[in-house]
Amino acid sequence: MSIWATLAGTALGLIVGGPLGALAGAAAGGAVDGLRARRPERVQERRRVAFTIAAIALAAKMARADGEATAAEFATFQRLFHVEPKEATNARRFYDMAKASIAGFEAYAAQAADLLGPGSPTLEDLLDALWLIAAVDGYHDAELEFLDTVGQRLGFDDAARARIRRRHVSPAADDPWAILGIEPGVDAAAIRAAYHGLVKRYHPDRALAEGVPNEFIRVAETRMAEINAAYDQLTGRRR
Repeated sequence: MSIWATLAGTALGLIVGGPLGALAGAAAGGAVDGLRARRPERVQERRRVAFTIAAIALAAKMARADGEATAAEFATFQRLFHVEPKEATNARRFYDMAKASIAGFEAYAAQAADLLGPGSPTLEDLLDALWLIAAVDGYHDAELEFLDTVGQRLGFDDAARARIRRRHVSPAADDPWAILGIEPGVDAAAIRAAYHGLVKRYHPDRALAEGVPNEFIRVAETRMAEINAAYDQLTGRRR
């Protein structure tokens, strides 16, 4: 079953509680806040649901940060999170509800950090996706402020948020040094160490193991492609 179909039929045993659970309940048509799945076999499913709701909610809120949520931003969300045409209605319903929700984005981000682990690679995938959606119509000051606040709530410190931001806006989105998170001109050993560390941290298999739905692996796959390309460029490696 796709994650979108799962959300459309979210049951009480899979609820994550808090503002994310309230959004799930509204979309599924039931009152579900305040209950949590406790059985070990449901932990992974709960994480999948929590990650998905957080991704939708924060993407929708981010799209509104500059005052207008555009069709192009939602199309980018669909592409990054692999929303198939047959599931577009379910995804759109959650997205629109999140835009209209009175709950602040800070609450969604804070609960995501609590459920998935502050500063985890999974949450970095999510933050990267938000950066990519914001880039669709150019970065606005309100969006940059939103992204920085979300990064804080997701558990990333000042250095980590600066590193993530540098991948997207400075000095260039395709700068290999910025992608690998190293200073220009470091030696081959440092380049190799940085690369292997990133592969271990961001490989898509890691995301799957942490409960990220298959539909959301595209962000991790995109980052791994960028990491590989940056390493190839700096070392002259050919595939």
